[in-house]
Amino acid sequence: MNFKMPIIETERLILREINYSDVSDFFEYARLPDVGPNAGWEPHRTIHDSKATIEIFLNKTKYGQLGVFAIVLKSENKMIGTVELHSYVRKFKAELGYTINPKYWGKGYALEASIALLHWGFMKLGLSRIECTTFVNNHQSKRVCEKLGLTFEGVRKKGYMLYDGSIHDVYAYAITDEEYMKLYQNSLHKIKYLS
Repeated sequence: MNFKMPIIETERLILREINYSDVSDFFEYARLPDVGPNAGWEPHRTIHDSKATIEIFLNKTKYGQLGVFAIVLKSENKMIGTVELHSYVRKFKAELGYTINPKYWGKGYALEASIALLHWGFMKLGLSRIECTTFVNNHQSKRVCEKLGLTFEGVRKKGYMLYDGSIHDVYAYAITDEEYMKLYQNSLHKIKYLS
């Protein structure tokens, strides 16, 4: 897949492909016990774990996937999280995923970055559907899905196996291209593509 990720600007954020210069900012939160498990991955033990994960992220396009955006807070020029459309099926669907450094929780950054990814997915990639799943006890992620206007489609019982082999129920949410256009038609101009 010959694919170049765009650079996307929102009011407070720059979304660009993650790179090795982000490793320190990434490790700052990837090592914390309340971040990785809520996103489905094991907390990083060393900065080398974070570097290896970035390498995996950078190789995603080799396997027909879209890659991972670093969420950069413009006011601090700091990478504060990641956002992506994964499990991508061309011209059909993808799944939204995001993580934010806990120092920046509660400020709407996951929501702002996710709105930009919905725009990219529907308006630029031509997707018909974007899904998002969250563990049933991840109330913050559930709230992001609700604020995005995603429809709750039910509980996937035993729908996810964590890195430690434990199996968990997840909430399933989704939005279609038609639903997106109804909800966001008045704010499409707020997303800027810098490349």
